[in-house]
Amino acid sequence: MKDGLKGILIILAYLTVGNGISILIGHFLPGNVIGMILLFISLQTGLVKEQSVEAVSTFLTKNMTILFLPPSIGLIASYKILGDNIITIILAIVVSTMLVLAVVGKLQDKIGKND
Repeated sequence: MKDGLKGILIILAYLTVGNGISILIGHFLPGNVIGMILLFISLQTGLVKEQSVEAVSTFLTKNMTILFLPPSIGLIASYKILGDNIITIILAIVVSTMLVLAVVGKLQDKIGKND
């Protein structure tokens, strides 16, 4: 239990710092993304030991479906708005997916040529 509490506090601290940085930079990136990047860097550099957050991160990963319930219910509650804009939404999904595939493909070509 003690390790779990320590892990939760570490993760929440990085989330809070990430949210603070996000506010300072005008919400260019979401605070949770910044917090995850900072936590990743801290884990890679040894500032935070993997054992400190392992139990909590394993629990959160195994129960991720629970974390998606509120957004899913929000989508269901907004079915009218989604229905009115379905063509725009599908177009945005297709275009953004194609752009991501093209950029990743080009980057992979460049990285692969350096080997």
